[in-house]
Amino acid sequence: MSTTLELTQALLKKISLTPDDAGCMDLMAEYLQQRGFVIEWMNFGDTKNMWARRGTTAPVFAFAGHTDIVPTGPVDEWDSPPFEPTIKAGHIYGRGAADMKGSLAAMLTACDGFITQYDNHAGSIAFLITSDEEGPATNGTVKVMEALDARGEKIDYCIVGEPTSHKSFGDMVRVGRRGSINGYLTLNGKQGHVAYPELVENPIHAFAPILSIITTERWDEGNDYFPPTSFQISNINAGTGVENVVPGELKLVFNLRFSSELTPEIIKSRITHIIDQQSDNYELVWKLSGLPFITERGELTNAVEKALLDVTGKTPILSTGGGTSDGRFIAPYGTQVIELGPINETIHKINECVSIADLDALSLTYKKILSNILL
Repeated sequence: MSTTLELTQALLKKISLTPDDAGCMDLMAEYLQQRGFVIEWMNFGDTKNMWARRGTTAPVFAFAGHTDIVPTGPVDEWDSPPFEPTIKAGHIYGRGAADMKGSLAAMLTACDGFITQYDNHAGSIAFLITSDEEGPATNGTVKVMEALDARGEKIDYCIVGEPTSHKSFGDMVRVGRRGSINGYLTLNGKQGHVAYPELVENPIHAFAPILSIITTERWDEGNDYFPPTSFQISNINAGTGVENVVPGELKLVFNLRFSSELTPEIIKSRITHIIDQQSDNYELVWKLSGLPFITERGELTNAVEKALLDVTGKTPILSTGGGTSDGRFIAPYGTQVIELGPINETIHKINECVSIADLDALSLTYKKILSNILL
């Protein structure tokens, strides 16, 4: 059994539901301390964060990731207990196996192998690990980056261990992410009996033309790095549950995943303009989850492509698809950020798993990336 698999098993046994780290970082810290890393705990609120660094010179190459996991869902639907890592048909099963405890284990063993072989490498290696990525993401990586910046500590290159592979290991990496902004709309009306339309103001009817316009709007055409901006409604609620009452309000939650062609200010202005054409009795609250970012071709993309070509024999697709990640908090500081991890087919699902062979390939790839950057 490889050390990467052993570490994955140890991490999977810990029930680290956001923001409870459940001892995962203690395990990682002990492993890293034995290899010359200096551990610094940078906790904020209920979130545990670890900044570990080996070396004092530039460039700084950091691995970033999270120990927290999403809930298991119905435990009785799992083929094996989600916190008892189970090996079957070349895969290891457990909540967090792919997202992203397998990646964390591969980062650790990659560093061990690299340091053992190249003890006098250039620059520094660091780990930025949080327990608040799957949740609100307010006291994790974003706060650590602010603290590092305040004291003048810079990360030059960063690999985030999110599960980015699609059909086979290493076939896709993320070189950026779209921005994400959420809107919380309340359309106000006047409740009353359905039989007296002259006495009511139906917010559902008022929303109908807004829905037609907003879902057919062409927000932009995208660009060389990003697909066109998309709009989706995630929640809509109105009505009292009975047949003969017109509701007094309609509540809506929507999201835009936006390209670098737009800014949050432009989005807000365009959405507000559409709603204003149909209603003057509403409230709209915004929540920005992250701005779009891109790592253009350069040292890190070259290092990753070369490593994956060596390990898999193929050149990966460079993508900006998928959801948000903590990379959005790291890239604004001028860091080259790439996300690379195992196949993402089972993440957040019942029977989450990762290929054992892919874990070893991931560790080897991370080691080669270190070599390509720091040697």
